[in-house]
Amino acid sequence: MTQERKNPYHGGNEPFVCAGCATQVRPLAHGGQRNHCPRCLCSQHVDGPVPGDRAAACGGIMRPIAVERSAKKGWVIIQECEKCGVIRRNKAATDEPEQPDDFDELLRIAEHGPDRGLRRATWENGQTKKVR
Repeated sequence: MTQERKNPYHGGNEPFVCAGCATQVRPLAHGGQRNHCPRCLCSQHVDGPVPGDRAAACGGIMRPIAVERSAKKGWVIIQECEKCGVIRRNKAATDEPEQPDDFDELLRIAEHGPDRGLRRATWENGQTKKVR
């Protein structure tokens, strides 16, 4: 079954204020869609099961719980919604020239986990599963 975005251009590459730390987040310089804060690596839970669909009514803050290194995508931030508990993966923007993701914060999370207790995410059949 192929996932299809309902509204792939909604929101676009626009500036926003981070709900987690109040940082003024600028758009990505080379296009794409900035969807997390480069300082605290948080985002807002707006997407449903398909990235870009803006189908989630939750609106909770997605906090980083872990990071991983991918051969294809580079650094990937694993986030968990504080409100509903959904876990999602988010490509880091470490090579962004204007406002890159805080590499020290990525390394801190990779080494020590987030400030609150670490929950790991595992992937089974394309689905996320919480592991405490």
